[in-house]
Parts: sequence; structure tokens; C-alpha cells
Amino acid sequence: MGLTIHVKNMVCARCIKSVHLVFDRLGYAVEEVSLGQVRLKDETIYDAKILKSFLVSEGFDLMEDRKAVMVERAKTLIIQLIQTDGFATIHTTLSTSLATQLGKDYHHLSTLFSSLENTTIEKFVILQKTERVKELLIYNELTLAEIAHRLAYSSAAYLSAQFKQQTGFTPSQFKKLKSHHRIALDEVATASESETT
Repeated sequence: MGLTIHVKNMVCARCIKSVHLVFDRLGYAVEEVSLGQVRLKDETIYDAKILKSFLVSEGFDLMEDRKAVMVERAKTLIIQLIQTDGFATIHTTLSTSLATQLGKDYHHLSTLFSSLENTTIEKFVILQKTERVKELLIYNELTLAEIAHRLAYSSAAYLSAQFKQQTGFTPSQFKKLKSHHRIALDEVATASESETT
């Protein structure tokens, strides 16, 4: 098994392609690229300084701090769940799911997340869900009840109330807007930080 390198700000399939291109450009032998990490082939030697500068130029970053790696993995798992509508299919709570997948006690994980991200896991989840709801509303292919089910809201009314609290608009008002105020996934955490300062 090769060396695993952790990369910050990978939030979508396009990010995987972009990061793969960076490693290809540098001539590093890649075994696998997934959200938040790159596994190199056994014999690959890399220069962290050069790699970091290439990643930063593409909007990513190299993560070497273990705590930062753990938080980034938690964010990646949350984003994956929301983007793939996985909330509707997990048979446990988010806290249990994260603790199991990351092999850490949830309280420890939650404290670590808050200290590094200046927001709670719960607030991060709400912001991510809000952006996903916006996306699904713009597509206009699902009813509000179907969107609520996909994202594991208890009801369409609860989704609507939370959406209005976050955006200032009801879902139907949002759909009528000419300019849909969406935030890029990798900027959602930044948006939550500015709200807490």
C-alpha cells in the first residue's frame, strides 16, 4: 500500500480530476485519488514544498497536521452524504456514522471540528444542506417533500423553516429569484466562519 497524502478543499468530482492533473504534471505515480486524499504508489517520492505550491495554485492545499486531516475527513464525509443524498439511506445518526467511519469518539471529533473551523459540525451540516436544497430547487425536478426526504428532514415544513432562517427566503420565493445566491461548496465553511465573527 502506497503513501497517502491528504489534500484540503476537495469537495467534488471535478476536484478529484484537478488534483489528479496536479500529480500527473509533477510526474508522481498515483494509485488512487478520492475526496480529500491521494494514494501514491509505493516507490513514489514527492517534494512537499513543490506539491503544496502546485496545489495552492489550483485552490487546494496540502495537509500535514493530523488534527486538520481528521476535520477535513469529517467535512468530506458530510459533503458526500449530502451530495449523494446519503442522509436518506444511513441507518444511524450522523454523529454515530462519523464516529464509526473516522474511528473517533464523536465528542472529541466535535470539539476538534469547532476549534479548527470556528463553527460546529451541526452548523456546517445545515449550511451544506441549505446549498444542496438550493441546487435541487433550481433543478425543479423534485417536490419539496421529496427534497426533505432525500436530506432527512422530518418534514417539508421543517425544511422550509430552516431554509428561510438561513437564506431569508422560503423555498418558493427562492425559486422565483432571477439570481440564485449559491455558495461554492469549498466556500461554505468560510461563509459559516464570517457569520460567527
